[in-house]
Amino acid sequence: MLKFATALAAAGLLVSSMSTSVSAQPTTPVHDGAPVVRVASPPKSVKPQFKRQRVRLVTNETPGTIIIDTNNKFLYLVETKNRATRYGIGVGREGFGWSGVVKIGRKAEWPTWTPPAEMRVREAAKGHIIPAFQEGGEDNPLGARAMYLYKGGRDTIFRIHGTNQPWTIGLNMSSGCIRMMNKDVIELYDRAPVGTKVIVIGPGNKQGEISFEDRGIDVLRTLFGG
Repeated sequence: MLKFATALAAAGLLVSSMSTSVSAQPTTPVHDGAPVVRVASPPKSVKPQFKRQRVRLVTNETPGTIIIDTNNKFLYLVETKNRATRYGIGVGREGFGWSGVVKIGRKAEWPTWTPPAEMRVREAAKGHIIPAFQEGGEDNPLGARAMYLYKGGRDTIFRIHGTNQPWTIGLNMSSGCIRMMNKDVIELYDRAPVGTKVIVIGPGNKQGEISFEDRGIDVLRTLFGG
C-alpha cells in the first residue's frame, strides 16, 4: 500500500485534480494617504488541474464526441461511456461566452489568422492595433493547430486552437474561441477528425440536454496505460 501511495504521489494524483487553491489577500499599500491599486498580472504557468489527464467520465455521448465545459474550463474527448481525456482550456471573457452543438468543419496546421473586422475596430478603440492578416507560426495567436467550428454547414467564426500564451489556460480571456496549450491541441487535432460533434456548455444552455459526470483521474490508466 505504501508503494502504491508513493507512486500516486509521484504522479501527482494524491491531490484532487478538481481542487482550487486559495491564497491570502495582500494588504493594500498606502501612498500619500491614498491606497495604491495594483492590477494583478496573469499567472505565467498552468495550474495542475488544467494539465492533460485521463479521467473517469460518465456520459451517454458516443465515443469521439468533444464536450466543452466553459464554466470549469475543461474540454473532454469522450473515449467510452466511462473514460475520457480531459484538457484544460481558456474560454471567452465576460460577454463573449456561448453555447451550442457544432461540428469540426475543417482543420489547419499552423493556421493563418484573419481577425474579424469588428474585433479590429473594438481593439483599436482600446488603443490596440492588430493586423488584418497574420501568417501561421509561433507568434500567431491561433498557435500550432486550429479546428474550425461549423453549424449547419456554415463557419461560426469560433475555433478550438492553440495559443502562444499558455498562461491563459484556465482563464476567461478570449473572444469566444477555445484555447488550448499547443502540445494539447496537437494531440486533439490528431484524434478528432473533420465532422466530430462538439458540445459547448455555456451561457444560454443552447447545447440542450447533456449528461456527464467527471469522477476524477483514472488512476490505473494514468499509472499503467491502456
